[in-house]
Amino acid sequence: MGHKADEKLPLISHLAELRTRLYRILIAVGMGFFACYYFREGLFRIITKPLTEVLPKDGHMIFTGMPEAFFIYMKIAFFASLLLTSPYTLFQVWKFVSPGLYSSERRFAIPFVLVSTMLFLGGVAFGYFLVLPTAFEFFIAFSTDFLKPMISFREYLSFTMKFLLAFGISFELPVFIFFLTKVGVVNAPLLSRYRRYAILMIFIVAAILTPSPDAFSQILMAVPLMFLYEISILISRYAGRKQKAGGTKDEENATPEAPDRE
Repeated sequence: MGHKADEKLPLISHLAELRTRLYRILIAVGMGFFACYYFREGLFRIITKPLTEVLPKDGHMIFTGMPEAFFIYMKIAFFASLLLTSPYTLFQVWKFVSPGLYSSERRFAIPFVLVSTMLFLGGVAFGYFLVLPTAFEFFIAFSTDFLKPMISFREYLSFTMKFLLAFGISFELPVFIFFLTKVGVVNAPLLSRYRRYAILMIFIVAAILTPSPDAFSQILMAVPLMFLYEISILISRYAGRKQKAGGTKDEENATPEAPDRE
């Protein structure tokens, strides 16, 4: 019985650590929410810019419920808070996974946070500045003298937030591959061998995530993901070499300690 209890301790410890990290992330996002809500009008203009620039002169957005406008501003502030606090969120993620890494790899905490933040915000910016305007222009082009766009801002905001978050998360592919390599799920030769299948999956994901059915928007998402996949192969090769080097070094350090234990 005692042996089984000892086996459960690490799992309980990990769950407690995860809960602590999640609490800290939620507190940071909450503080960021109140700060962003103060600038809600400016954030409103920013998030609506991809659509308002392609709307006809008499086009506008609407809200259909009494409290809808209030909750719209809250959603905008929440989304902005997620972006604002993303470096701290990624730092908490690193603190949670770092105990499973070699001591020589834990010094990459700052590079991890910086690279992950740049990739996430880069994905959001790519979707905001390139893909969304192209997609909205495609949809608005179907308006005629008898068919005018009257877009619900609630639906627009929900769609835009999910879309930009999907871009930000998908751009984290190199970081995701790094950790998969560390736990032994993938390696560089495997990624290279299945490159053609990965490209197929990338285009399928792009077709699902892009808002418009035209091929141009899908290519806009697929091309950077293919580029990130090639970078992921290089990162996987580097992480695999460091893991082997770390394992060899640990074995060498353990050898002289054997006589002392005897």
